[in-house]
Amino acid sequence: MNNSDSRINPRQLGTPRGIKAEQDNTYEFLFAGGSYAAAPTSGDRKNRNKPTRGRKKSIFEAYMSKEDVSAGLKRGELIQGPLRINPKKYHEAFIPSPDGSRDIFIDGVVARNRALNGDIVVVKLLPKEQWKVIKPDGSDKETEATHESDVPEDMLGTCVPQEAAKGDAKSPDVIIEAQFDDNDAEHGQDHLQDTLADDIKKLSLDTGEKVKAVGIGGVHRTKQDDGPKVNDPGLLPDKFLQRTAKVVYILEKKHSRAATGFIKLLADKNSELFRRCAMFSPVDHRVPRAYVSLADCPPDFVTRPEDYSNILFICRIVDWKEDSNFATGQLSKSLGQAGEIEPETEGILTEYGVDFSDFSPEALACLPQSLPWVISPGELAKRRDLRKECIFTIDPSTAKDLDDALSCKQLPDGNFEVGVHIADVSYFVLEETALDKVVSERATSVYLVQKVIPMLPKMLCEELCSLNPMRDRLTFSVMWKVTPEGKILDEWFGRTVICSCVKLSYDHAQSMIESPGKVFSPEELPPVSPQHSIAEIQQAVLNLHRIAQHLRKQRFIDGALRLDQLKLSFTLDQESGMPQGCYIYQYRDSNKLVEEFMLLANMAVAHRIYRSFPEQALLRRHPPPQTKLLKDLMEFCSQVGLDIDFSSAGSLHKSLNETFGADKYSEARKEVLTNMFSRPMQMALYFCTGVLEDETLFRHYALNVPFYTHFTSPIRRYADVIVHRLLSASLGVSSPIKMEKEAIQRQADHCNDRKMASKRVQELSADLFFSIFVRECGPLESEAMVMGVLNEAFDVLVLKFGVQKRIYCNALPLLGFHFQKVGRKPELTLMWEPETLEQESVPQVITIFTLVEVVLTSDGVPLKYSALLKRPSSE
Repeated sequence: MNNSDSRINPRQLGTPRGIKAEQDNTYEFLFAGGSYAAAPTSGDRKNRNKPTRGRKKSIFEAYMSKEDVSAGLKRGELIQGPLRINPKKYHEAFIPSPDGSRDIFIDGVVARNRALNGDIVVVKLLPKEQWKVIKPDGSDKETEATHESDVPEDMLGTCVPQEAAKGDAKSPDVIIEAQFDDNDAEHGQDHLQDTLADDIKKLSLDTGEKVKAVGIGGVHRTKQDDGPKVNDPGLLPDKFLQRTAKVVYILEKKHSRAATGFIKLLADKNSELFRRCAMFSPVDHRVPRAYVSLADCPPDFVTRPEDYSNILFICRIVDWKEDSNFATGQLSKSLGQAGEIEPETEGILTEYGVDFSDFSPEALACLPQSLPWVISPGELAKRRDLRKECIFTIDPSTAKDLDDALSCKQLPDGNFEVGVHIADVSYFVLEETALDKVVSERATSVYLVQKVIPMLPKMLCEELCSLNPMRDRLTFSVMWKVTPEGKILDEWFGRTVICSCVKLSYDHAQSMIESPGKVFSPEELPPVSPQHSIAEIQQAVLNLHRIAQHLRKQRFIDGALRLDQLKLSFTLDQESGMPQGCYIYQYRDSNKLVEEFMLLANMAVAHRIYRSFPEQALLRRHPPPQTKLLKDLMEFCSQVGLDIDFSSAGSLHKSLNETFGADKYSEARKEVLTNMFSRPMQMALYFCTGVLEDETLFRHYALNVPFYTHFTSPIRRYADVIVHRLLSASLGVSSPIKMEKEAIQRQADHCNDRKMASKRVQELSADLFFSIFVRECGPLESEAMVMGVLNEAFDVLVLKFGVQKRIYCNALPLLGFHFQKVGRKPELTLMWEPETLEQESVPQVITIFTLVEVVLTSDGVPLKYSALLKRPSSE
């Protein structure tokens, strides 16, 4: 077959599993992935001297000097940005283009020059003849990095790649939500490109292997003729090219340099190295293999290496010399069996630099020492006393860190006094103390499926700061006078003291909303303070709900956008902690109620602190979508006949909610589209107003407001603690914040980094539990909807579980398959093998929004599972 679609790409064939790495500098075994090739890429061939035995030559270029880098950046000859490595093809890396156009491509491990995923690197563009030629039909070329999915919350400006779930090329990530982050007012709005649908690539098997797998004489493909016929980049217009570059310097090592993986003996038993070192192979193929000292390995490892074949270790990369394919690592600890919850969780936390150690004695010394703690009369005198008011919390039933409470009192004139009351963490965490230092470094609580790694010591996050029922608590309140239609007439900020009368769950509040006339008995609710009746609380919930509906409706009229993706929750066995069940989290009116008032408070505080401190305010901006990706999406929508208005956040929201019919699959189509729309979205970012000169850049695209910040979750976000300090100073109740604008910006950057890491850890925790759920309770059947079609595979959204998987044609019992563009819409026709001799082959057409049946089955390797397509019925 001389068809261009059938050529073997040596890079994609990969090293068969089980071939041990030689410990000389053989380039072929540089990285741990058996799934991808090890053959040098074209970029690598151009850029390296072949190592020879006995005489070590440099494999990597020496880094430029700091001075030359600084001068090169100033002159515009060099470009800096965060490095994103493709988790499914680790030889491909990217950095964002400063002008927002197509990413700059870094081809091969050598060009990447020892930088790791997430590092801030400086690159030098290669000459135009080495740029990458792009096929305009995009059926088998990858031009953009795959990105972190960013579901309910929002992150760093230029995106980071979708990390590999412990898997290989054929196990794309499960993108699921572990926790529903109730208080995040920007819920679900700024996602990044997901790892699947745009991850346009050829498969790792060529046609010949396909023939062996299926046992037929040929596979039908169609050839696209709309691409450039010239292969010399120098002769092509720029629109057919992607700029390529090489790394010349690492500005900041953002990657933790920690990885989980396995240890193996070296292959050459007679070498000097064999007696001193073992080989560490990381699970994440984007991290290099590393030599580790045998002295750090278990004592019986050399005599019984097979005992350790499934034991996870943590290794820290300490060095990577120019003349070595392998890094030097230091084993820091053994975690336990691969595929088990606790070892895997500890590995995830360590890889992402999450501090889960105990708080130091110095930090704990900053907490109140005389217990039980009570509010002093002096402190009470400084605050507005709201302890007799009907104030309550609404949270997930399992929540222990209750940041926010609500109140709603009807006034004689028919209007309402609505209050948002937030835990006053800044009272306990004073600036520049040992506790403040630790908390500012942690920057966020990290929510795993089975537990929380808190930002604050337990005494604060679960006791003294948490707005527990029937306990006097210090708070910061925003109160409004509002009409029943949600029009704001007056606003007040101040330090308060409250006593919550009940801890409601979202389910309780939802029941009150759904049954407004129902009389709830005490047994149906948690304990209620004797100062307030259940009827009073229910009336307040109903009034808040009605006002929230008006606020919400007005927000969307004013042009806000919301992209909700499916979120997975788990039920765990109380004894073993194993997942027993999983379900899609339902986002309901009770969630919306809380969200509306958190948004209102965050916006009110943003205006207040920016007015008071125009140089020091810590705000949160959300840049508009990336132009290049938005253009691609617009083109795609017109190809598949979808009429979407991309002109603003509001018009996009309107299109998404009006495009679908009322049939039972309209919701599924909406999910697929929501997923696609989320790809061009950038991350929202904390920033200091004194550092960004242009006020138009302060805007929050998805909320469509000029100023926004985070004020409502100080127990779990450090940014909110700084915002509380600024608000307190603006009210004249405390001295101005000690941090200069540069220090605030540095802390904002750190909060962005940690938020991104915690988001990723949360996703990986959900991945872990879901893959264990598939292993323990599978195979699992579900309907799925096609969300992307490639020339030899397609991506589906599994509707029952909200996970995305890629299905490969060569894994199915097909006689053949046929890829074509109908108009400009990609389409795969699958020809299923007949089940019996009498039957004919059953054709199945796969295109965007096709509904299919899939089966998720465990692969027998820890934490890997596959999606297989169920055979269509022959009717």
